Amino acid sequence: MRKLKLIWDFRGPDALKIAQHHEIHLKEYITLEKTELNITGFEQLNDMHSIAFMVVNETEMKPIRDALKPHRGQVYSE
Repeated sequence: MRKLKLIWDFRGPDALKIAQHHEIHLKEYITLEKTELNITGFEQLNDMHSIAFMVVNETEMKPIRDALKPHRGQVYSE
């Protein structure tokens, strides 16, 4: 089964802190909704751009996408 990485982009001088905080909410969502996967994280791409992400199975993607409204997505490879 294909895994998809849902991505939220944050820009500006506080982007890293916002991405770190957003990951907390993604973990809360996983706990509440009992999703199949429990993969989240954040990355600093540069001083002004960070991301938070959540990995989901393709079968779960549409309802999660509609509920959480990620900015973009891509196929996840470990």
